[in-house]
Amino acid sequence: MSSDTSARAAQPSYVVLPQVAHPSKTKQSNNSDIAASKANISMPKTVVEFLVSHFSRIPQQVWLKRIEAGKVHWADGSLITQDTAYRPATRVYYYREVEAETKIPFLQKILHQDEHCILVFKPHFLPVTPSGNFVNECLIHRLRIATGIDTISPAHRLDRPTAGVMLMTVNPETRHAYHSLFSDGKINKQYQAIAEITPELMAQDQAGELKLPIHWTVKNRMVRSTPSFLMKVIEGEANTHSEISLIAIKGSRGLFELSPITGKMHQLRVHMMSLGMPLENDANYPNLAPKSADDFSKPLRLIAKRLTFTDPLSNIERMVSCQGYDAEFDIVENDSHQ
Repeated sequence: MSSDTSARAAQPSYVVLPQVAHPSKTKQSNNSDIAASKANISMPKTVVEFLVSHFSRIPQQVWLKRIEAGKVHWADGSLITQDTAYRPATRVYYYREVEAETKIPFLQKILHQDEHCILVFKPHFLPVTPSGNFVNECLIHRLRIATGIDTISPAHRLDRPTAGVMLMTVNPETRHAYHSLFSDGKINKQYQAIAEITPELMAQDQAGELKLPIHWTVKNRMVRSTPSFLMKVIEGEANTHSEISLIAIKGSRGLFELSPITGKMHQLRVHMMSLGMPLENDANYPNLAPKSADDFSKPLRLIAKRLTFTDPLSNIERMVSCQGYDAEFDIVENDSHQ
């Protein structure tokens, strides 16, 4: 159901030229004069020099071809050339390109829309924003095409392998109000997941000694691992917190409800692994699978099933859900959209 074609992003991305003399590490910076005074490193002389250093995985020749084709410009549309001088604290716009873009054969669904926000179901495998080999096959682009609204932006993050309910903002002037729901802990996120239960739990279940639900509070310290897109647990003060419950068992598989209290990358996946029950079809944990094309028949069994919050502008209580995994465990699902 998928096909690969070369693609250029329909809308430009941008990067802010920093005042700090660390272009390969810093996209944007505050207090930049102080930082620059501490770093005895010369600023790039041209925009091209910065782009090549900052995007180290993109060869210089690629940037030169983009510039020759008029695909790199300032905010006013004026083109950037190979000799254009570096301008600190200025946006440079460019179009992401990939040689081959795989079509994701699953559709998003708008669950609620008003003048300030959109609540949408994001399918498995679809990135939220352009990333990697995806430029137009992303939730943002699909929603902008479907609604005609170019100002749609995510209020939070959801990993590409994970499906579920996402909150998107529509109006840039009120965007901060929805971002603050997450930064201030004023939104409840409930996930569902499927994983093989431990041999101990299996033995108790088969002996009729297991009483559900079983609840775990997981708190630990998570940091970047190797490679850097993975996370790991280390000793130290906890910086993550999840509430996890096993609510049903069928055969050797368990249905879990998960509530992330903090929001670290891959938090729920790592916390389930720490309980000895890594998620079904997880290509990262406990072992990193070899890089390969997506197998659309084996999605990560993790879904952001429900968001509950008080709308910061209308004060309306919202509880928006999508279909979870209840049916696989013979549970009658009570879906809600408000």
